[in-house]
Amino acid sequence: MTLTLRVLAPDQSVFDDTADEIILPSTTGLLGVLPGHISMVTAIDFGVLRVLKNGNWDSIALTGGFAEVESNEVTVLVNKAEMGKNIDSGKAEAELEQAKNQLSQNKDQGNSSEKIKAQETLNKAKAWFQASKSD
Repeated sequence: MTLTLRVLAPDQSVFDDTADEIILPSTTGLLGVLPGHISMVTAIDFGVLRVLKNGNWDSIALTGGFAEVESNEVTVLVNKAEMGKNIDSGKAEAELEQAKNQLSQNKDQGNSSEKIKAQETLNKAKAWFQASKSD
């Protein structure tokens, strides 16, 4: 028995295939999904979705959204997603360093919109970098 996984962003369908196991980056931590999983909906955080198929793991970088699990079908709706194998790890690492620098420049600004945006940029950069290194 397998799962059907669909990862959808507003501008594209990133993944639409079967999987043996899925690990989701939920807002409460990593969530493993196997065939026969109970129906549920969960919030998705910035992070890396891992997909096991035929003994091989693939990674998908995600920004926030939601996932629904029902009857061995998993639908992930996110603001942005990209397959790890399509991410240039050098570029992702450079963006991560830039995001760290941007956040450190805003560290004394309390909860300003600039600091919040810098933190979100850092979270996205971490996810993309991790996904690029996972494949």
